[in-house]
Amino acid sequence: MENTIERIVTIGSASGLHARPAAVFVQNAKGFQSKITLTKQDKTANGKSILSVLSLGALQGDQVTLQLTGADAETAATCLTELLEKDLG
Repeated sequence: MENTIERIVTIGSASGLHARPAAVFVQNAKGFQSKITLTKQDKTANGKSILSVLSLGALQGDQVTLQLTGADAETAATCLTELLEKDLG
């Protein structure tokens, strides 16, 4: 049975989801089997693709919807939510 989780997260990194923070997020996302997407307004990105995540243009303080579907969705949601909320430099 696949589990789907959706969380609204506020971006904590001072530079938003650009370069280094996006790379850290994607690297961690790739460690999970779940399908991971990020949505900001009308744009949706594959959470395991650096170019896709960068295309969101998410800035510090922006809210994004993190959606995860898969067997490890709960664990992934906890880990990735924490990453998005802190300053990754």
